[in-house]
Amino acid sequence: MSILKEKIQGPAAWKGIELAKDNSWIYYLSEKAITSLENALMKVKQKGLQAPDFTKGDFPIPELVDEIAYFVDELENGKGFLLIRGLPIERYTDEEASIIYWGLGLHLGTPATQNAKGDLLGHVFDQGLDIQDSNVRGYQTNAHLPFHPDGSDVVGLLSLRKAKSGGFSSIVSSMAVYNEILEKYPEYLGILYRPYLLDRRGEEAPGESPVYSSPVFSYYKGKLSCRFNRGYVESAQAKTGIYLSKVEIEAYDLIDSLLHDKDMHIDMLLEPGDMQFVNNYTVLHSRTVYEDYEEPERKRHLLRLWLTMPNGREIAPDFAMFIDEKTGKAGRGGIPVREKTAGGIAENIR
Repeated sequence: MSILKEKIQGPAAWKGIELAKDNSWIYYLSEKAITSLENALMKVKQKGLQAPDFTKGDFPIPELVDEIAYFVDELENGKGFLLIRGLPIERYTDEEASIIYWGLGLHLGTPATQNAKGDLLGHVFDQGLDIQDSNVRGYQTNAHLPFHPDGSDVVGLLSLRKAKSGGFSSIVSSMAVYNEILEKYPEYLGILYRPYLLDRRGEEAPGESPVYSSPVFSYYKGKLSCRFNRGYVESAQAKTGIYLSKVEIEAYDLIDSLLHDKDMHIDMLLEPGDMQFVNNYTVLHSRTVYEDYEEPERKRHLLRLWLTMPNGREIAPDFAMFIDEKTGKAGRGGIPVREKTAGGIAENIR
């Protein structure tokens, strides 16, 4: 285990109070970009294809090669997140919007499976389920979601419709959080490099452990990565009977206090047509509780992508959710697909 004892330098260690002073982190789609996406949409429709059942070659956007290169680099080597604004969502049906979003995602990276069923294009809306059920994932509810990462290099969201009220997205640089701990509370660093048990939330195969282990921080091959998901740690405790020690709780409380510091995170409301992409290793995300409309067609609805990036970092074996059976390396590609068996796998998790 290697512990990084120097501060993270560069754009990844941002603070919300700094970003709030300007909007340079918002990328506005040009008319040229929108035209390119719409032309690719028409090609897919002419072939009678739907998302996610087409390939990158079916969605050609050669005019956007520079923009794609910028997006990919910014996610791994820049601030670690993107807000892409300006897609005229009112022009499209939900199916057409999903084609555009899936097509753009194919040019950014390789879509990863988001649950044991193998779903590649997720739908985020309130399904009336209870977040207290340990086999339910947050995206299936309207509940507040504490800061956490998802199970891939990058997670993306496209807003189709926003809620009647609430549902703000909050993001925070886990690299800036690390810098704060290193500077002011270094005695907790070693604790946060230890492995902790996290709940698989019902995604395990029959006979497989319902939990896996991962440290909060992992420094590997020159890259610092973070996986902080207190809710999954606490539900893993309930399943295993193995609980955090007093000093471990103090370390987790410290991180929570930094995540909720108003100077550290930034809040945004994803307007219809907004696309947000986040590097899960350097940025944590959260969502406030929301109230929905009564009419089903007006309810809050987002599309979600998990992406394995072409320039994504290699992660340490003890930081991975699974080991890739093909390569023997730490898996970065989402949740392994399991065959659904009677009494076996829950339908979805987050």
